[in-house]
Amino acid sequence: MKKILLGTVALIALGAAPAVAADLAARPYTKAPAYAPAPIYNWTGFYIGGHIGGAFSGDNSIGTGVTASDNGKFLGGVQAGYDWQFAPNWVLGVEGQYSWLSGTNQSVAFVDGLGNSYLFSDNQRGLASVTGRLGYTWGPALLYVKGGWAYADYSTSLTVNGFGVAVDSKTDGYTVGGGLEYLFAPNWSGKIEYQYYDFGNVNLGNGFSAKNDEHVVKAGLNYRFNWGGPVVAKY
Repeated sequence: MKKILLGTVALIALGAAPAVAADLAARPYTKAPAYAPAPIYNWTGFYIGGHIGGAFSGDNSIGTGVTASDNGKFLGGVQAGYDWQFAPNWVLGVEGQYSWLSGTNQSVAFVDGLGNSYLFSDNQRGLASVTGRLGYTWGPALLYVKGGWAYADYSTSLTVNGFGVAVDSKTDGYTVGGGLEYLFAPNWSGKIEYQYYDFGNVNLGNGFSAKNDEHVVKAGLNYRFNWGGPVVAKY
């Protein structure tokens, strides 16, 4: 009797199972959320761009205790270069640039103890450089230092008692600096940069000489060709 009772219960359970399963609501299908990969920013490739900023003389002394006024100058220019990213957060590059400057940079009028009148002026017209640069990148940001050859196109004059001569010259020197660049789009980057230019001393005669140097602060925009590879995703 016990065996018959257990068998009957088992048959009832087996018959009811399909009905119970049919009554259960089917689970709705949901798609797994898409995985958002972390971007890798590739600085390798050529670029061209432009910049604007200001230039200020470093040393205003022209000898015998006379100091010229520093008016500061507006500048604008172009740049082009190539970067190579390696190891994997370091960037090595080379850049050439030219800046046009406006207005007279330094000027002074004075009279010495003998009653001689002097007028000094320095007009820096253009600055150029070819530099290497080394930077460290994290994400879209690049912090870098740079240095190399520099070139100046300028005219300097010293007039004594109404007579004098202007020195129109082009000279070589060196430049060092650094800056911060940021990739805000796959092919575009912006930068803020400081550079110091040193071209030595200019002999003005009559015991006077002037230091020919410039401090330059500028903001720039670069278009990057990404020939070394586009910004890609990391999976």
